[in-house]
Amino acid sequence: MIRSALVRSLLAALALVTIQPASARVLKIATWNLEWLTLRPAGDPELPETVVPKRAEDRALLRRYAAALDADVVALEEVDGPEVAAEVFPPDRYALFFTHDPVVQRVGFAVRRGIAVTQNPDLAALDIYPNAHFRLRTGADITLDIDGNKLRLLGVHLKSGCHYAALTSSGRVCETLRRQIPPLQGWITQRREEGVPFALLGDFNRRMDGRDDMMAALNQSAPLLRVTEGHSTPCWGGNSFIDHIMLGGAARGWLEANSMRVMVYREGEDAKERLSDHCPVSVRLDLPH
Repeated sequence: MIRSALVRSLLAALALVTIQPASARVLKIATWNLEWLTLRPAGDPELPETVVPKRAEDRALLRRYAAALDADVVALEEVDGPEVAAEVFPPDRYALFFTHDPVVQRVGFAVRRGIAVTQNPDLAALDIYPNAHFRLRTGADITLDIDGNKLRLLGVHLKSGCHYAALTSSGRVCETLRRQIPPLQGWITQRREEGVPFALLGDFNRRMDGRDDMMAALNQSAPLLRVTEGHSTPCWGGNSFIDHIMLGGAARGWLEANSMRVMVYREGEDAKERLSDHCPVSVRLDLPH
């Protein structure tokens, strides 16, 4: 009788184990424009005259905010390479991957140590005027491998100045932004054809409220889930988002509901130049196991 009772208990325990849902790995991804983060001194010929480089104490404060953000992956914009990025994202905790273009405002990623990463070729086609004196920023492209789950990420920082206007508007700024869309469409199409989960994240310099023609153009390549849709950012008093995270493929189903967050700074408006005019935007993904 004792043996039969033990067997029944073991079978019941096994049944409970087998009906448990598959466990998930939660991945926090973010995008953060750090506004002219550089070690170059004021007056450097590569910096506009109006740029005041951040001091060591400013970079230390950003590092504390990065620790509080505690993201697994952060797309970085306006960062002058891995040396200065390491002052905000310490190398013992994060691996750094940056584009190879010769600009100060480079795009890159900080990825938590322990996550397998492959750096793919830069999306160089975003620099639509490669022979011009003023270079546009290319895209940073990496692939994560987390417990067998592949996630392809493209970090971008697109042309500024065409936040609202129709992309068909006259003028060089909107024309430039319009010409950056086909490379993005091509990248999205390739990911759709490969069947790999993917995300685009960064500073799109575009407020995509309502029936935005840029968002419509990107959705033509594959259905995208823009996590900032329907929200306004509380960053520095509030406005429409220009920093976005867009999920594609199976990654659309990985979004943890109501996980989109904006980390705001505790300092007053006078600290905006010392920190950044952008706040980190993040979401959490539940990856299947």
